[in-house]
Amino acid sequence: MNGAEGEAVMPGPLYVPMLPARPHAAGAYRRLSPDIQRDVVPLWNLPLRTGLGPSELGAAFRGDLRVVTKVQRYHPAWLDAPFAEDSQRSVLAPLLQRVVAEAPLRPVTGPERARQQQVWAWETARRSGDGLGVRVRMEEQWDADVTGNVRDLLAQADLAVAVDLLLDLARVLSDRPEAGKEALKALDALVPLAPWRTVAVIGGGMPSVTADMLTQGLHDAPRVEWTAWCEATDSGRSYSPLLTYGDYGIQPASDLARVASAGKGGPPWGLLRYTTEQSYVVAKMLARGGDRTAHNRAMARGLFETPGFRSPGASAGEAWIRDCAQGLGGTGNFGTWLWVGAAQHMTYIVRSLRLSNAS
Repeated sequence: MNGAEGEAVMPGPLYVPMLPARPHAAGAYRRLSPDIQRDVVPLWNLPLRTGLGPSELGAAFRGDLRVVTKVQRYHPAWLDAPFAEDSQRSVLAPLLQRVVAEAPLRPVTGPERARQQQVWAWETARRSGDGLGVRVRMEEQWDADVTGNVRDLLAQADLAVAVDLLLDLARVLSDRPEAGKEALKALDALVPLAPWRTVAVIGGGMPSVTADMLTQGLHDAPRVEWTAWCEATDSGRSYSPLLTYGDYGIQPASDLARVASAGKGGPPWGLLRYTTEQSYVVAKMLARGGDRTAHNRAMARGLFETPGFRSPGASAGEAWIRDCAQGLGGTGNFGTWLWVGAAQHMTYIVRSLRLSNAS
């Protein structure tokens, strides 16, 4: 990729959601209307797997990959294994190579990844012809030393491989008021390094919610990551019109690294989340107990009556909330509440971005 400095980036997709390779996220993506789905290019993340022998690990990873390939066979997306340990690579690498060859999935690497993983990612991208994602994590302030690391990573490239810059801000909450400015520092340094096919800025704006925050049933959290995004796109930079918005959806950024529970049961309550123009509205849903049904329908009514709630025809998520509020069908479980929240969120983000681009 040498000699690429100064070349312009190309227009990318409209929206890049950071999604876990789990059934609820795949279900939300599958339920998007075709009109919305065409503007969504996910970054799928294989979950953290620990304490498994080679055969059990292979079976677990195959299950994770099936979740993605079932919904992504005809639409492009990035596929990453950010938590894979070096000892797991011999099991995971051939599985990833197979699915990348069979579906339009783009492998992902990053400047902090092991050299072996970087080489594998470049070679896999060259064989597939679908390009490579370069994920640059920036959890706090921008570190100028990362620029050289990314340049070294790009120096390994085959010029025929399209590259995508995935600037991962991780959690962007109220304690990071300078996230937009720090993102611009990173972009100023990274955009000139290559003729990027996509430049996505991805931040997680949903905070972790505790039981004491839900004593009244509903809780509002500001959409700080959207504010940071607007600051970046309103900066007047020459590349600003070509930036792609991304986020972690309706789950905290830290949830991506959570180990999936292998057993049944789980906590007694969960969350149903709804996205409005200014905030996330979070409802406490009960997973068990005698008053579970009545409580959950009351929470759905609270969301249904929230100012900014969109019509039930807006997405499958709004339709489910309306039905639950009106006593139609069941009141869901953890997986249901996650896909409902994700489906309405992704739909709303796409429509918001279309309006923003049109103005």
